[in-house]
Amino acid sequence: MLNTVKTKDEKEITTSATTEVNAKNVFIELGKMVMEFAIILFLVLMFTSYVGQRTIVDGSSMSTTLSDKDNLFVNKIMYRFSDPQRFDVVIFPHDGINFIKRVIALPGETVRIDEAGNIYINDEILDESYGFEPIDPALRGIAAEGVTLGEDEYFCMGDNRNNSYDSRFEDVGPVHRDEILGRATFRFFPFNKACQL
Repeated sequence: MLNTVKTKDEKEITTSATTEVNAKNVFIELGKMVMEFAIILFLVLMFTSYVGQRTIVDGSSMSTTLSDKDNLFVNKIMYRFSDPQRFDVVIFPHDGINFIKRVIALPGETVRIDEAGNIYINDEILDESYGFEPIDPALRGIAAEGVTLGEDEYFCMGDNRNNSYDSRFEDVGPVHRDEILGRATFRFFPFNKACQL
């Protein structure tokens, strides 16, 4: 039986080659991890930009339907294929923050609020199951005289009618179609109040 004896130089060459292979493997693995992270980040950004996002309610303008700190899923893709409908809960920006309100009147309609707090759409009283409290006459805003919406405008109000800053106020006014970011479709937190909106 023949015994092979390695010299010191051969051992050093073998150790050096193994170190080089290990270093290459580490760089390959790091490259894979960076690539996977970049793909995940890209998918998350695409999803939150075009499909949906989480939104947290801040304030009480939509109570009793929604409460402060409720977590909602906002569907951002549905309005690419259809228009907002009456009573949809929508998100739109105003002065750098996102508002969450309910669509009350649609493009081309005239909305008016009388002194008793009744909402009229094209001179017919609005049959709704939201905003039960009578609207304070001082909070009728621009709807006191009636507002006729343009072909791309929506009149949006909070369900807490006497504690909502919305389309009744001149500096908010009707919301243009291209300003609507999406529809709040589902409340997922708190878990005991999870529901479809």
